[in-house]
Amino acid sequence: MKAVSKTVLIALLAAVAGAIASYLMLSGQQGSGKSAAVDSATENEKRPVYWVAPMDPAYRRDAPGKSPMGMDLVAVYETDETTAGTVRISPEVINNIGVRIAPVEYQVLPNQIRTVGYVQYDEDRRVHIHPRVEGWIEKLYVKASGDPVAAGQPLYELYSPQLVNAQEELLLALKRDNSTLVAAAEYRLRALQLSPDSIARLRRDREVNQTVTFYAPQTGVVDNLNVREGFFVLPGTTLMSVGVLEEVWVEAEVFERQASLVSVGLPVTMSLDYLPSRDWQGRVDYIYPSLDEKNRTLRVRLRFANEDRVLKPNMFAQVVIQADPVARALVVPREAVIRTGRQDRVVLALGGGRFASRVVELGRVGERNVEILKGLAEHDEVVVSAQFLLDSESSKSADLQRIESGDSETAFPGSDSGAAPRHEMGGSHD
Repeated sequence: MKAVSKTVLIALLAAVAGAIASYLMLSGQQGSGKSAAVDSATENEKRPVYWVAPMDPAYRRDAPGKSPMGMDLVAVYETDETTAGTVRISPEVINNIGVRIAPVEYQVLPNQIRTVGYVQYDEDRRVHIHPRVEGWIEKLYVKASGDPVAAGQPLYELYSPQLVNAQEELLLALKRDNSTLVAAAEYRLRALQLSPDSIARLRRDREVNQTVTFYAPQTGVVDNLNVREGFFVLPGTTLMSVGVLEEVWVEAEVFERQASLVSVGLPVTMSLDYLPSRDWQGRVDYIYPSLDEKNRTLRVRLRFANEDRVLKPNMFAQVVIQADPVARALVVPREAVIRTGRQDRVVLALGGGRFASRVVELGRVGERNVEILKGLAEHDEVVVSAQFLLDSESSKSADLQRIESGDSETAFPGSDSGAAPRHEMGGSHD
């Protein structure tokens, strides 16, 4: 009996030991499976490749930290994309560095050319006063530039021996009663700018005037008064000018790239600083045939009515030329474009925190938007802020991928050759 009990006890103990061993083996296998799954998930999780300073892409570190300017370093992630120049950043970093995105879309592109100009006299109606004989200014009726004058008002008196001789010739012809000589003498006096009243008075009084008075040819204001009483003048001397202010010119300049947008007759709006609440409406009157060789601008002449004479010569004005709009253009905001010496680029938002630089060809440039001729499609999205940092990282990514692949001919996305050149920080605006 004891032997049987002992045998049963041993069998029970062996069964319990086997059960315990089986449980431990199964637990170990399950633990190994869970550990492998965790390791696999960890391997699949994206990890930052390096950290970079937001304001200095050349400053890189292998761990988070601060930049020399005290800003948090930005994490740059590795990507599964095979396209050169693609970078990926986390949503937190996108928010911290202030990335903003705008769609690429078709719009009506208004062409407003904003520039500055200076008010000038209407040169078509400006008269320069020159003597036709040499002599001395005996009396000057106008004293300063800017004095208003009326047509027929006396301007100055001139003593000239030639004028005295011409008057004596007329009196001699009248005394001889020779109509041919009289006509010739009168013609000479008119050629010397004696007024018809002066000639008629000479015929009536038969007395030579030692000084001859000259009169204003039109109503206006005196400008460029270059003489005083007692001056000796010659036929080439510019005594003064008389200009009108009922209509004025504005000389403005436009950039060379905008020259094709300007045409005669386009409407123009003008404003001045000293009258900010008032606008003047005018038109493009003339386009000069050549560009300024130094600043590469085209001069245009604008014409404005000035009945109340508020506009004065040499006033500084802001003008807006309303060029013909583009009815349907593929556009992006101006701030999205990164201009370099060789090409123009934008940073394309690919989704999921991925960005890539894209070379584009620009068309017309508006006040807020730029026309895209090549490189983008409708419904694409571009970065309009913090794009310089992303463009720099995209350029470095493309450079590194070409070096690692050993293919020196790999092109930057959308470009014609090689790596993208470094951008110029001031190049996003015209």
